[in-house]
Amino acid sequence: MDVLAKFDLPDLTRLRGRRTRLLRRWLAAGLLLAGALLFAYPGSARGAPTTPTVVAAHDLPSGSALRASDVRLADLPDSARPAGALSTPSAVDGRLLAGAVRAGEPLTDVRLATALPGAGDPATATVPVRLADAGVTELLEPGGHVDVVAAPEPGLPASVLAAGATVVAVGHREPSAAKGPLVLLRLREEVATRVAAISLERPVTVTLR
Repeated sequence: MDVLAKFDLPDLTRLRGRRTRLLRRWLAAGLLLAGALLFAYPGSARGAPTTPTVVAAHDLPSGSALRASDVRLADLPDSARPAGALSTPSAVDGRLLAGAVRAGEPLTDVRLATALPGAGDPATATVPVRLADAGVTELLEPGGHVDVVAAPEPGLPASVLAAGATVVAVGHREPSAAKGPLVLLRLREEVATRVAAISLERPVTVTLR
C-alpha cells in the first residue's frame, strides 16, 4: 500500500506546512548568526586583517593627562593603522598629549609625552605653546626650566610672561607642518591662562635657565 494513502489531503497539507515553517526558522536563524558575525568581526568577514588599536574616546585637548575613560580599543585594518599606533590602553595611562586629538583618532607613540613628577599638582597647569623660532625647541629637554618671553610688537615691548616654567615635553616636528612643534610647559595655574592667551596673539620664545 502506498504510504501516502495512509494520510488524507488535510494531513498532507499540515505536514508540508510544518516542514516549510521549520525550514524558514532554520534559514532565519542562519541569517541572524551570519549578521552577528559580520557585526562582531567586520574586518575578518571582508578578509582584511585587523589589529586592536587605542583610539580617543572623545575630543582631547593638547596637554591632557590621559585616563582610562579617555580611550577605547577599536579594530582597525592593518592597512589603515598608522605607524607607532598603540594596542593597549595601559600604555597611555597617566601620559600627556603632545597635541590635540579628535574622537576616534588612533593614538601613536609620538603623540604622547611622559608625565613628570608633580604634573598632577592642582596648583599647576600644562600649556602648549609654539615658539617663534622652531630651532629653539631642539635645545629643550623634558624636565628643563625656561622663562617664557613674548616677542616685541609695535607698541608692545618684549616681556617675560612666566619665569621658571618646566618643560614637560617637546613635540615631534612634522616635515609638512609650516610651524614648529608644540612645547608643553608646566606653569603655576594663575600664570598658565595668561601665557596661553598671549601665545595666540603674539610670537613667544623661551630663555633657558
